[in-house]
Amino acid sequence: MPRKIEISHKTIIFTILVLLGLWFFYVIKDIILEFFMALLFMTILNPLVTKLTKYKFPRTVSVILIYLFLFIIIGFAISAIIPPLIEQTSSIVNNLPSYLSRLGISSFFSEQLLQQTISLLATLPQKVAKITVSIFSNLLSLVTILVFAFYLLSERNKLGSQLSSILGQSKGVEIIKFVDLLESKLGGWARGQLTLMIVVGTANYIGLSLLGIPSALPLAILAGLLEIVPYIGPIIAAIPAVILGFGISTFLGIATASLAFIIQQLENYVFVPGIMRKAAGVNPIITLFALAIGFRLAGVAGLLISVPVFMTLRLYFSEYLLPKLR
Repeated sequence: MPRKIEISHKTIIFTILVLLGLWFFYVIKDIILEFFMALLFMTILNPLVTKLTKYKFPRTVSVILIYLFLFIIIGFAISAIIPPLIEQTSSIVNNLPSYLSRLGISSFFSEQLLQQTISLLATLPQKVAKITVSIFSNLLSLVTILVFAFYLLSERNKLGSQLSSILGQSKGVEIIKFVDLLESKLGGWARGQLTLMIVVGTANYIGLSLLGIPSALPLAILAGLLEIVPYIGPIIAAIPAVILGFGISTFLGIATASLAFIIQQLENYVFVPGIMRKAAGVNPIITLFALAIGFRLAGVAGLLISVPVFMTLRLYFSEYLLPKLR
């Protein structure tokens, strides 16, 4: 006998609402991404803002002062780093064929470089237009993130009372506890990771400069940026420096490889334990998996927030959802 399946109007309405909700979140996904990045920014800066308020500075004034300090530091860094970075990066590109030639692999790579150069010149106008649009879009996103973070930082001490008035006392207290815990875990991880990237980049710059490796600055910046990728990042960052070293002399190539090994050991046994000891750690395999998913879903922005998103979800499940299910 055929079975008759009945679907109630409540089920239909619920399904429609769920689909509409998913569609709505898809439409505003960029805003959600910007808000989460602002939340991450807030967790990094809030301890500094809180310290300034202890010296009788109003909270909004404290946020403005920290923003001004950051803009000054970033402006100084850009003016000091960008010109030599461009010059040294151009030097690497221009001298790469000669370095490869000394390694005995010039013919293949020279042909590949020539083909890539011709392709790049053919598509240069389209690339310039895309880069211009991308820069403008990224600037708007950056301004949006900074504005979100400014208001989050300014209203951080009022968050509990605002949530209680909207959601009720018990729910407001529960959410503010989660925000406090998230700020401690996520902010500690973010500050530790930034410090680790700076330390590793600086160590590479000093070591490569002492060895006399040309274009030490872009190589050191690459090492610092790739520090966020466990295991693979330091290896990828060391490859260009080792190639340049062997392109100059065998001794310098071995010395550069040894430098990369020494910095890696210092990172494992000195830098990470000293800098990240108070931060919530994430398993390296999970980190790689999260980075791959984040980059696949949202490009560079997804790469930046993939680990913080994982940490937020892990904290929510471990501290709130799982205890309620037991």
